[in-house]
Amino acid sequence: MTTNTVKMLTINQAAERVAGLTKYRIREMCIKGELPCIKAGKKYLICESVLIRFLTEGV
Repeated sequence: MTTNTVKMLTINQAAERVAGLTKYRIREMCIKGELPCIKAGKKYLICESVLIRFLTEGV
């Protein structure tokens, strides 16, 4: 039996992983709905695999 884990990133963590994107730009993309994310309270959470796919494929 396999378990799939999903790694969620905060805006700061996402900005650390992607050279050239600031946390301000990532936050703006989340607010505008350009980057798929989940809002948990006041924080935006971004699935790591979705972020990578979004940046490489534009999906």
